[in-house]
Amino acid sequence: MQRKTSKSSSAEVIDWPAAIHSALKSQRVRQVSYVPDAGHKRLIELCHSDRGMIALPLTSEEEGIGLAAGAWLGGERSALLMQSSGVGNCVNALTLASNCGFPLLMLVTMRGETGERNPWQVPMGQATPEALRLAGVHTLRLERAEEASAVANTAAKIAFEEQSAVALLISQQLIGVKSFEEKR
Repeated sequence: MQRKTSKSSSAEVIDWPAAIHSALKSQRVRQVSYVPDAGHKRLIELCHSDRGMIALPLTSEEEGIGLAAGAWLGGERSALLMQSSGVGNCVNALTLASNCGFPLLMLVTMRGETGERNPWQVPMGQATPEALRLAGVHTLRLERAEEASAVANTAAKIAFEEQSAVALLISQQLIGVKSFEEKR
């Protein structure tokens, strides 16, 4: 069940990280690797506090693809959390999943979309869907919090049942635009 939290007294929002965490649990994901990311902050915290999951920090997103292969060979399911800029770090390794026939579930927080204030995030953010397509990765997009559970479950089912690479692209509109205001 999706828990609602209040960002302000006037607006109720769906806790989409909790919905995704629940979807990962229902799909028997036991290992979650990640490079620290503000967009995934709550999901990472939920995975760390879950005794049925192992949350593994990475130094590069590319390492997570090898971990996913190892998890599958060891009989476990995994997910890789990253930001769209991390997709560029994985381009060569992405084909490992299709060449070796193991599932690769990636949850990608998007940057470089409408409202982005960091120009360094725009090029890879815009290139991410096409880079994934060219690497043979099936993509789904999450734009609305109330769809988080269903879309995450669908992504996981495709990855694990078809033993294929799947990326769930979590829109910048959903995670929010980072503010880079000067602090004095």
